[in-house]
Amino acid sequence: MLVMTFNIRFENEEDGPNAWIYRRDLVTELIRKYEPSILGTQEGMLPQLEYIRNALPEYRMHAPNRITTGTAQYPTLFIRSKELDVIDGDEFWLSKTPRSYLSKDWDSAFPRMMSCARVKHKNSENVLWVAVTHLDHMGERARYEQARIIAQWTDSVSGPIILMGDFNDHPESDVHRLLTSPATGLKDSWQLLGKEENANSFTIHGFEGIPQKARIDWILVTPEFHLTDAQIIWDHRGESYPSDHYPYMVSLNFSHQ
Repeated sequence: MLVMTFNIRFENEEDGPNAWIYRRDLVTELIRKYEPSILGTQEGMLPQLEYIRNALPEYRMHAPNRITTGTAQYPTLFIRSKELDVIDGDEFWLSKTPRSYLSKDWDSAFPRMMSCARVKHKNSENVLWVAVTHLDHMGERARYEQARIIAQWTDSVSGPIILMGDFNDHPESDVHRLLTSPATGLKDSWQLLGKEENANSFTIHGFEGIPQKARIDWILVTPEFHLTDAQIIWDHRGESYPSDHYPYMVSLNFSHQ
């Protein structure tokens, strides 16, 4: 399977030539080119998510029990229907009241959530959990508490897990250590493949094509998976980029096969 995490940047008219209307086709073209089995997006507002869903009918947009508004940003799963069936799923807010719509706590600048699906691989009949999230970009305590809620979720489900998203933190952070601790069973796919941590691994570039900050977009997996490749996708058209983040994609299979 191919698994991609992609912060598509929220629809913001102040982005000028990088506004969604000018780059939305770049987003769908990139997804169509790489054909991930599972795509996890971040920052998508409802019109953006609907555009992707309509442009890519081969994918099922998984948004269980979601109350949608035009201003909220949602981490969202898109499942390639020819490869995977969705059995069930859930989503909740990363707050003290996870079932309270748009709730936020601690020093979180925005409400943050996690969406997950239990899926069955059609060719192998293997069943796994896949989840996508987006931790807060401002609140250091909030990021840790949000990660702690996710870690508790991993303990509440059984079977293989793929967790992806924009974690707004670097690989040596407390958030990373928490989510890759023995308690969760998760490991960082980039590190499992022995990839170097340097500017070429940074996943945010601010529409400039110059890597910035750190590798903040991760795909974490449990031991049931065997990683065969990982790449940060630098695709662009001239000076136009699909987003201010580079997508990150891994190739994996079930290790017992």
